[in-house]
Amino acid sequence: MRGIFAICALLLAAAWADHHGDHHGHHHHHHPDEEMSCHMLSPPNADFGFALYKHLDAKAAAGKNIFFSPLGISTALSMLSSGARGETHKQLFSTLGYSTFEQNQVDDAYKHLFHMLSHSQANQQLDVGNGIALRNLFSPLAKFLADVKEHYSGDIFNVDFTKPSEAADHINRFIAGKTQDKITDQVKDLDADMAMVLINYVYFRGEWEKPFDGNHTHKADFSVDENTKVQVDMMRRTGRYDFYEDPDNFTTVIMLPYKSNTSMMIVLPDEGKMKAVEGSINKDHIRHWHDSLYRSSVELSLPKFSISAKASLDDTLREMGVTDVFGDNADLSGISDEIKLKVSKVSHQAVLSVDEKGTEAAAVTTLEVMPMSMPESMTLNRPFLVFILEHSTRSILFMGKISDPTAK
Repeated sequence: MRGIFAICALLLAAAWADHHGDHHGHHHHHHPDEEMSCHMLSPPNADFGFALYKHLDAKAAAGKNIFFSPLGISTALSMLSSGARGETHKQLFSTLGYSTFEQNQVDDAYKHLFHMLSHSQANQQLDVGNGIALRNLFSPLAKFLADVKEHYSGDIFNVDFTKPSEAADHINRFIAGKTQDKITDQVKDLDADMAMVLINYVYFRGEWEKPFDGNHTHKADFSVDENTKVQVDMMRRTGRYDFYEDPDNFTTVIMLPYKSNTSMMIVLPDEGKMKAVEGSINKDHIRHWHDSLYRSSVELSLPKFSISAKASLDDTLREMGVTDVFGDNADLSGISDEIKLKVSKVSHQAVLSVDEKGTEAAAVTTLEVMPMSMPESMTLNRPFLVFILEHSTRSILFMGKISDPTAK
């Protein structure tokens, strides 16, 4: 009877570089008259999410689930960019799609975004935040620490990297505490010469607005690919949903709302069309589907699933244009002007479980008045795409592809 959980932790471990360079900071101008809001982040963050998806998909083995938080990864990289300068900053901003913004506009927008997300309703839990684990006796610039706290909901704490396994335990306890113990072993293989680890976490637990009745859940086949079938617990519910068939883009789309500002959009490509859909999908498709949905009776069959996806992002980010920050020419002089820093590790983990209720408390039966016409039918018995959308900030909290609901 658990709800849906999705969590990610993103780690940027900054290591000591082996030489001290000199570097020049640059300053951003403030535009106090500009009304900034978190909505300005929505288009570039969505573009970044789809670009990242395509890179991860290209590397993923056949039949592998892909699941990550574009918002979480953008947040951690934006927090890092607030301490980056010169070409290093330019690469981060360019890859994030922020080239037309100033750093302080992005900082303010994230502050607003965290403010909006923290006003989450009683029926869901949504925690987004960041942490920085610092090498003992290493103190970053006061401005960087203040920015992290004020704009990125950041917690800052010291660890002893000279004892790597103890340092890993310390950081893992922090992440476990922030993710309701859903992610407990994110950090492994720390280096004794690390200077800092940047952590981002997103924890989401929602309750379906329209729960499924567990008595209708039955065993069914799910086709992972042409040759592989797995058996799943298939939930079934007939009800009124926002629904859309898009023949031009070979997809059927349904929106499953949680009791809050959050919904799960499920996109089912037509038989044999997953590759075509993945090749062309972008934020305009999401907007088009969102605007085209209409309320309809739908007989929906959706597998229960609980997946965990881990990805190392170092190579992917390099492919996307973030290169300098990993090398000896990294300019993170906005974090420390005494010590030359570089990033050594970026990893990400996300966990999602979907079942009938959402939470134990959801013992409420909802009666819906159904029209007499035959309902549409949507059976998710082959790979599908999933997006968890937060409406007030227009954020894609999570996105991915469920290729095998039984893979843990």
